[in-house]
Amino acid sequence: MKLVTAIVRPERVNDVLEALYRAEISGVSITRIQGHGGELERVENYRGTSVQMVLADKTRFEVAVSDGFLETTIEALCTGARTGEVGDGKIFVTELERVVRIRTGETDDAAVTPERRV
Repeated sequence: MKLVTAIVRPERVNDVLEALYRAEISGVSITRIQGHGGELERVENYRGTSVQMVLADKTRFEVAVSDGFLETTIEALCTGARTGEVGDGKIFVTELERVVRIRTGETDDAAVTPERRV
């Protein structure tokens, strides 16, 4: 099992959600965040004062998946988030030791994603 974390542009949220839905990936958490990566710094005016903006608004997607859904999830995230410009984001994959669905008590693969239909 893996935890897939994607940091993407906020304007790409609907595209990412649509791509995940089409790939039959469910169980997504979304958080609004700020961060700094490869984007150029910008200057904005705030109450008549120039302010250098070092943090950009981003959106973090977190999806826990069984190993069989990993590549599909990564492809869907890339498809939905990619603009081809600097600042499209990153995807991080980390190992999950254990998962428990609170409502049913299901554990591990049964708790993160349904079995892939053949």
